[in-house]
Amino acid sequence: MDFQNVKTPCFVVDEKRLTDNLEILKDVSQRAGCKILLAQKAFSMFYAYPLISKYLAGTTASGLYEARLGKEKFGGETHVFSPAYREDEFEEILKYADDIVFNSPTQVKKYAQKAKSLGKSVGLRVNPECSTQEGHAIYDPCSPGSRLGTTLANFDESILPLLDGLHFHTLCEQNSDDLETTAKAFEEKFGKYLKGMKWLNFGGGHHITRKDYDREKLISVVKHFREKYDVEVYLEPGEAVVLNAGFLVSTVLETMNNGMDIAILDTSAACHMPDVIEMPYRPPLMNSGEPNEKAFTYRLGGPTCLAGDVIGDYSFDEPLKEGDRVIFEDMALYTMVKTNTFNGMPLPSILYRKSDGEIITVKTFGYEDFVSRLS
Repeated sequence: MDFQNVKTPCFVVDEKRLTDNLEILKDVSQRAGCKILLAQKAFSMFYAYPLISKYLAGTTASGLYEARLGKEKFGGETHVFSPAYREDEFEEILKYADDIVFNSPTQVKKYAQKAKSLGKSVGLRVNPECSTQEGHAIYDPCSPGSRLGTTLANFDESILPLLDGLHFHTLCEQNSDDLETTAKAFEEKFGKYLKGMKWLNFGGGHHITRKDYDREKLISVVKHFREKYDVEVYLEPGEAVVLNAGFLVSTVLETMNNGMDIAILDTSAACHMPDVIEMPYRPPLMNSGEPNEKAFTYRLGGPTCLAGDVIGDYSFDEPLKEGDRVIFEDMALYTMVKTNTFNGMPLPSILYRKSDGEIITVKTFGYEDFVSRLS
């Protein structure tokens, strides 16, 4: 892909790659007989919602603003989950949400009657206490002391008449074998409560569009619950919708040496891809190798004053020089939704590459976007 003529830094979402993912999700939805929702926490580029809405049943939200965005820009079903709802926002949430999931019996008792009186579907998030994460405890809702979901010990059967469904979410970038393990744990603890329920939500974290993902196993798990309990099954992936469909294009501003070669880019890990520091992980970079795999190894860093604003170490066939373009891959998910303006860093522009190759500038940012957040 030729991104030499775009102003950097910028995100580029590729329509062809996005559509390929959506075709896979549509196929899974049809063969499994389930509904798939876009988890907006991972990707909220509503410019692409008209396309995505042709394939998916709706959106999921973590609060008021995402719920409104989903209802107004996407349509279809709008599902909301929050660990705890604010009283001053709940009535407005009811304007946008079709399905509201609560985190505890206490929240159900506080809000469910109001929701049901307006015809909303009500659910409870449960915690099957089954950890399948490896190395990323920050993303494990089943870790000890987790605030997410109601454990069996804390389940209050008196709220059952208020519930239309149950929800569990325990996965992060995982395959369907981990879903199968989690689903068995869920069924052992909470399966008895599914009788008479209308739906069951498997949450997100399913890497359905990844090449090695076992989609047949996913379909089998979905069908098991549909057939045994006569419930509608929902999946709410975020990453799988836009996996490998986005890029972050950057330019080398300076090279230097301090015990190793270093390149300073016009993009920042801290500001433009904070998961690099938070998770942490090393994002894929086009035409590069592991450190020392190719002839020239560089540590790539951002232009902020944060000493740890480092993206990672990469090797190249040729030395990097000022003005070179470097293109980070798989940069649609958890990037645009997490960018910030620390140090007054400009936000990357958002571009869209259509299937015919035309690149459209969707959004640019400037000083006002920085100053409007301050006082």
